[in-house]
Order: sequence, then C-alpha cells, then structure tokens
Amino acid sequence: MSERVYHILFLCTGNSARSILGEALVNHVDDNRFRAFSAGSHPKGTVNPLTLATLDKAGISTAGLRSKSWEEFAVPGAPKMDFIFTVCDDAAGETCPVWPGHPMTAHWGISDPAAVSGPEFKQRAAFEDAMRFLRNRITAFMSLPLSSIDRLALTTRLQSIGAMEGTTTRGQGAA
Repeated sequence: MSERVYHILFLCTGNSARSILGEALVNHVDDNRFRAFSAGSHPKGTVNPLTLATLDKAGISTAGLRSKSWEEFAVPGAPKMDFIFTVCDDAAGETCPVWPGHPMTAHWGISDPAAVSGPEFKQRAAFEDAMRFLRNRITAFMSLPLSSIDRLALTTRLQSIGAMEGTTTRGQGAA
C-alpha cells in the first residue's frame, strides 16, 4: 500500500521568488510523500531571474516553474491542499480564498530577496539566504510524523517552524 501524498501550497504576493523557491525545494527532495505548488495573490507573471539562478546553482530543477495566481488552486478540479504556507507578510495579511478541504496553514515569513538593491553579490546573497531559510523549514516540516500527530500539536509545530532563523517579525499568525 502506498503512503499518502501531501500537497503543499506556498503563497506569496508576487509568486516570483520565495514561494517559487519553496515549491522547487520540496519537489527536489526524493520523497514521494510531498508535492508542492506555489502561487501569488497578485502574481508578477514571471519568475525572478535570480530565483532561477539560485536554484540552478544548487542543482535544483527549474522546469515548469511559473508565476501564477492562487485562484488556480481554489477551483473545482485543482489539487486539494493539505498545507498552505505563506512566506511573505503581505500574503499572510490578505484574505485568502476558501480552500477546499480546509488545509492546515502557517506563516513562514522570510524577507523578500527581490527587494534587496545594491551590488549583484548582495542580491545573490539575499536569494541564497532565503533558500537556506526555506530549506531549513522544509527539512523540519518533512521530518514531522504527519500520520501520527494530532491537529493541535501539528499546528504548534508548524508555527514553531515558521519562527526559525530568518523569520520576519510581522504576521506571525496563521494564513
């Protein structure tokens, strides 16, 4: 009997950097228990080139990554999400669509690497930091005993993961 596949949606306003990194990182892990997606409340329509460069440098596939609206995941026939993680404070504060199945939500705020200006090395470092912070959260999440933990304990653990190194200070509530 095959193990259950958990669907994860990473949300950000523009869906061009942090949420894309989250999607790619989960799907890169050779673990058939998880499938990740990403979306934005106001998608930019393109993935930030430094997002793609950061993933390429880490040896993580960028195939199929695109900036898209969260509305794609709130319609009949869309994959049913088990978990929704907001990775930017703006998305955490927005009114989200009603998600089929009432997925568990948490805010995993990380500073926007695309907002960093200055020399290219500083911009690249910001993307690498964002990816490292997300990788740490994803690793902690994927190690949870999801099939045997109750909803209240899981909620607490998801919030703790969101408070790991690199968290933003605003929007610490659930999405």
